[in-house]
Amino acid sequence: MANHKSALKRIRNSEVKRLRNKYQHKTTRNAIKKLREADKSEAETLFPSVVSMIDKLAKKNIIHNNKAANLKSKLSKHVAAL
Repeated sequence: MANHKSALKRIRNSEVKRLRNKYQHKTTRNAIKKLREADKSEAETLFPSVVSMIDKLAKKNIIHNNKAANLKSKLSKHVAAL
């Protein structure tokens, strides 16, 4: 176990950040699933918000930039094919 006050604080902060990242990542994954199941008109309205969520995850290093690009590419192809 940690012996320094700063290490204890770091553990607390890390846990808060981990939970926040987990929540944001899960919310984005659910939005992606919802977009994939939606019909064309609904998918077109959801697409910008889902792309924004993906960009925010990539900016905060919750997901890798290349993964974000791949997700956006696949989703745009999916929406275009509807």
